[in-house]
Amino acid sequence: MDRNEQLFTFIEESPSPYHAVRTISRTLLEEGFQELKEQECWQLKAGGKYYVTRNGSSLITFRIPETEAGGFRIVAGHSDSPCFKLKERPEIDVEGQYVKLNVERYGGMIISSWMDRPLSVAGRVVVREEGKLKTRLVDFKRDVCMIPSLAIHMNRDGEQNQKTKIQKEMLPLYGSKTADGSLLKEIADCAGVRPEDILGNDLFLYNRMKGRVWGASGEYISSGRLDDLQCVFAGFQAFLAAEADDQIPVLCVYDNEEVGSTTRQGAASTLLLDTLLRINEALGRTPGQYRQAVAGSFMLSADNAHGVHPNYPEKACPTNRPYLNGGVVLKFSANQKYTTDAVSAALVRELCHKAGVPCQTYVNHSDVPGGSTLGNISANQVAVRTADVGLAQLAMHSSYETAGSEDTAYMIRMMKEFFQCRTDG
Repeated sequence: MDRNEQLFTFIEESPSPYHAVRTISRTLLEEGFQELKEQECWQLKAGGKYYVTRNGSSLITFRIPETEAGGFRIVAGHSDSPCFKLKERPEIDVEGQYVKLNVERYGGMIISSWMDRPLSVAGRVVVREEGKLKTRLVDFKRDVCMIPSLAIHMNRDGEQNQKTKIQKEMLPLYGSKTADGSLLKEIADCAGVRPEDILGNDLFLYNRMKGRVWGASGEYISSGRLDDLQCVFAGFQAFLAAEADDQIPVLCVYDNEEVGSTTRQGAASTLLLDTLLRINEALGRTPGQYRQAVAGSFMLSADNAHGVHPNYPEKACPTNRPYLNGGVVLKFSANQKYTTDAVSAALVRELCHKAGVPCQTYVNHSDVPGGSTLGNISANQVAVRTADVGLAQLAMHSSYETAGSEDTAYMIRMMKEFFQCRTDG
């Protein structure tokens, strides 16, 4: 299976952040990694391979060198993507003829891209089982609902050009009047429990369209959730393939980047800090040695970048114009929305050179401000030198995004080189 097909499989198995973490965890277990629990004591050994999760939607995995350990080489991505989240008590009756679902927006999205296409439901439920609370993942794996557009004949006054009202216009049609009361039963069936045993849920809509390779020469790929599962996939593949040395490789997958990262499992949380401190303690190193290790560490904050759009080329910076299939993108911002500086940029360029991978740059158009990502937020907890990188894509935050068919392999090669290089100093 080629890299793009592997990527599509990973994305298909990851319809929610909880599923993405489960997909990674299963592979780690197959590769001989040991799961650690935050509430338990950690016993780490030389040559050991470990991972820890938080909230079921964020994960950190790392390896301990056979020799005396040095600093940390960290790749960070995020598991979440903009979508619609089901509200509590989601079913809404419409004139005794339809049942629609009550949803709210999660993250900033291209709203129109969610209309008139098959959607499904995935996420987690918390259930009562033998007197205990347990989590079950849910994925309907079928076309469940759709958000129908209003016909142009009923929209002559141009309402479609006004701001979309989520509560009115974006509620998905779930079924006819016979569907009333059936959603909870289907959720319970997916979880293998009784409806009355479900005590909580975090459920999201996702686009059912499968990933595709397309273009005159197969030069493009499209899929849901490329931002940021494409970088997560690349980082994970590189982490598994990298050869061990005396540095500690770390792959960090955060949740909630799309809504600001200010949760206990987001980049602003103590997840990375707690994990690195516990590694340091388990290795018998002093607090001073931890600070020395962090000072000699490096992070790649990996989140996709805006490629030059063929219909809106004027939206891009005049001199920094990343294209699909142009390779790894270094992201810069004078206002520190991205963390890349001269030193961290030089290291990434050198990594790309050693890996035989093209490197390009992204800076926002000065009159078109962009967003921020993981690196500068995470640095508030773990202040390591960082570069923001990504892959060029189109239609970022659409329910179906587009990227280059060669770029995933480029990122894997660069990240593998990163995990194997000396970055201290």
